[in-house]
Amino acid sequence: MKSVVIDKRRDKVNDECGVFGFYNNDDLDIVSITHDALFGLQHRGQESAGITIIQDGEPYTVKDLGIVSTVFDEKNLSKLPRGKMSVAHVRYTSHEYLDRAATQPLVMRYIEGSLALANNGAITNFAEIRSELEKGGAIFQSNSHAEVIGYMISTHRIDSESIEDAVLQTMDDLKGSYSLVISSPSKLIGLRDPHGFKPLCLGKLKNSYIISSESCVVESLGGEFIRDVAPGEMIVIDDEGFHSYFCKNKKQTSLCLFEYIYVARPDSVIDGVYVNLARRKAGEILFRENPVEADIVCGVPDSGLDAAQGYAAESGIKYATAFIKNKYIGRTPDGVGNDKKQRLLKTRLNVIKNIVDGKRIVIIDDSIIHGNTSAHIVKVLKDAGAKEVHVRISSPEFVHSCYFGMDLPKSEDLISNRYSEEELRKLIGADSLKFLSIDGLHEIAEGCNIGLCDGCFSGVYHADKPKIIFEDKFANKIKKF
Repeated sequence: MKSVVIDKRRDKVNDECGVFGFYNNDDLDIVSITHDALFGLQHRGQESAGITIIQDGEPYTVKDLGIVSTVFDEKNLSKLPRGKMSVAHVRYTSHEYLDRAATQPLVMRYIEGSLALANNGAITNFAEIRSELEKGGAIFQSNSHAEVIGYMISTHRIDSESIEDAVLQTMDDLKGSYSLVISSPSKLIGLRDPHGFKPLCLGKLKNSYIISSESCVVESLGGEFIRDVAPGEMIVIDDEGFHSYFCKNKKQTSLCLFEYIYVARPDSVIDGVYVNLARRKAGEILFRENPVEADIVCGVPDSGLDAAQGYAAESGIKYATAFIKNKYIGRTPDGVGNDKKQRLLKTRLNVIKNIVDGKRIVIIDDSIIHGNTSAHIVKVLKDAGAKEVHVRISSPEFVHSCYFGMDLPKSEDLISNRYSEEELRKLIGADSLKFLSIDGLHEIAEGCNIGLCDGCFSGVYHADKPKIIFEDKFANKIKKF
C-alpha cells in the first residue's frame, strides 16, 4: 500500500466547543474554579480558551489561541478579579483557519450594559440572520455564531421587559444547534436548543451554581450534579436561585449520538446515560453483531478502551493493553512535512511488543474518517509481530457530513463514501473490518430521556440543514494557527 499522510486531528471527529458558567454565592475563588473547569473541558476544544469574570456588572476577560495551560499562566490569571460570575470557553473550529476575533467568551456592550457569551454548536440559519443584520447596519468583528446571537439578543432587548424575554425571543429565531452560557451584568443564563443537539447541565457547589457542557466538570470541582438542561430550556441564575423557562419552539429532540461514542468524557452523564457504560455496551453489541476468533482484545486510547472492555467481556476473549499513549504530544500542527506527521503519530501511540507478538488481535476504535490512522495502527501492530489484526469500529460508517456542530469533512471526502467495507479493509491492511450497525448504535443509549441524532451515519436529520452556506470573504487573509 502506498504511503499516506497522517493528520491525527483531521482523522478524528472534533466537537467545536465546551462551555462553562459559575454564579458565586459563597465568595469562592471563582478564577481558580473556572480555570480548573476548563481543564475538565479541554477534550472538547484545544484551539482557543477564554475566561470572562463579571465583577460589579463589569466584564474582565483573558482569552487567546492555544490550550488552557498555554493561555492561562500565572500572570494572565492575576488579571482576573474575584467576581460574582464567570463565563468560560474552549474551542475547536470547523474552518480551515482560526479567526482570533472569534475566540470566546465574546463580550459585547449594548444599551443595557454588557453580555458575555460562550457557545457550542452551529446555527444553520446563521448566514441569513447575519445578512439581515448587516443590512440593518450591524458591523461584525468575527465569523462567530455567538456574535450573531449577541446582536439578536441586544436587538430584542429594546422591546422586551427583561433579558430573559430577549433571550427567549432569540431562541425562537434560531435554527440548528447551540448550548450557550451568557452573563448579563447581574444574571447567569444557560440555554439549550430545542433539539438538544449538544449537552448542557446544571450543578451546585455549596450555595453557588454551575452550568457546564458536561457533568464530569461539576463533580471534579467537588460539586453536585443537579440535572441536564432540557432541550428548549433556559436556566436563569440570580441571587434568588435558578429559574427555568422554555422557548415557544417545540422540536423533535435529537442529541448527537457521537457524544456517547467519542466526544464526551467517559465519566460524564448525559441525558440519563453514563458515557462509559454506553461505550462498554457498544463493544458488547459490536461482538454480537461481528464476532471473530482471536487471542486478545485491545482498544485505541482513549475512546476505544471502554468499548474494547465491553467486546472482551461479551466474547470471553482476554482484554489487554496494546498501546501506550503519550499524553504530552498535542495534535499535528498544520504545515509540517509528511515525515514529521508520521513521526508524531508513531510517538503518540507506542505498541507494547510482548503483548501483541504472535497474537491474533481485535483492535477497537471509535470511528474511521479518512482511514490514515487506522492504516497506521494496523501496520504498527503487524510490525510488532501481530499474527492477525481484526479491526472493529464502535460506530457505524460515516457517510454523511454534519451541519450541527461536529467537525466532519464533506460527505464526498469521507472514506466510507468512496470505498466498500471490503475495499476499506484492504486499504488499511486489516484481516477483517466491521462497524457497529445503526440499530446497535441506538441500543447503546438505552435510557436516554431525549431523542437521538444519527444523521452523519443515516443521512436522516431532525432539523433543517443550512439553506445558505456562509462564506467569509476574508478567510484567505487570515493566517493559520
